[in-house]
Amino acid sequence: MNETASPIWIRGLPFGKERFFVMAGPCVLESEGLALRVASTLARICRDLDIPYIFKSSYDKANRTAIDSYRGPGMAEGLKILERVRTEVGVPIITDVHSVEETAPVARVADVLQIPAFLARQTDLVVAAAKTGKPINLKKAQFLAPWDMFQVVRKAQSAGNRKIFITERGTCFGYNTLVVDMRSVSLLSRSPYPLVFDATHSVQIPGGQGTASGGERRYVESLARAAVAAGADGVFMEVHEDPDRALCDGPNSVPLHEAFAVLSALKDLYETTRKHPFRLQDAPPSPVVKA
Repeated sequence: MNETASPIWIRGLPFGKERFFVMAGPCVLESEGLALRVASTLARICRDLDIPYIFKSSYDKANRTAIDSYRGPGMAEGLKILERVRTEVGVPIITDVHSVEETAPVARVADVLQIPAFLARQTDLVVAAAKTGKPINLKKAQFLAPWDMFQVVRKAQSAGNRKIFITERGTCFGYNTLVVDMRSVSLLSRSPYPLVFDATHSVQIPGGQGTASGGERRYVESLARAAVAAGADGVFMEVHEDPDRALCDGPNSVPLHEAFAVLSALKDLYETTRKHPFRLQDAPPSPVVKA
């Protein structure tokens, strides 16, 4: 992990450690119209704030709690929607891949391939995604210690890919509960790769509604602010026009009309904290932590 940090350039935009950036959109593709409206609004907000932006949404949520939960339009229809968003709105696209077979067709449309947290230890999937040559976003599994993510990074590196994002998204803590340890953000931010904080999945309550996951939206902004101050380079957020009616992860999604205020505050915080470098990060770690 001793490489020199450099930004990942995507469609002429730099995503790295020198400039705050955002990945955001509806959790799952519900309709073409919703995707275009959310993407257009977020793109305008990010242009106004001078924030590099990647539109995020999933064509298939393969890890829903219940068998009859809405999963999305599927890969074929979903990629058509994502391609239209990419073309008409003019923004990069990130979406999940769930199997080796999905990586090649998704790479023809998406600018960034995302490995879902539950699949972070699937070696074949990580390597196949990396072999596409596209930037990949490795989401930390809920059950992994932060330093174990460096082994996931090595799997991607083995395919010759150095265009890597690492995303912190909380850690399992008892039943139906996630916690965010800001020490994880500090540790992961010291890798040469951009660190993303998933502000909305981190407040998820997995399976908390019986047939679906719940969430505590009121903590999204607090955790995002803390993570940016602790060293996160960008944020990942699920954003929806009407979160209470969203078909997936509504309880932890950010209302679209609040996005400007939230992102403006996070950018200001990023710029302020980067003026004051960390002083104690070179102190010897605990023997159990292989940073």
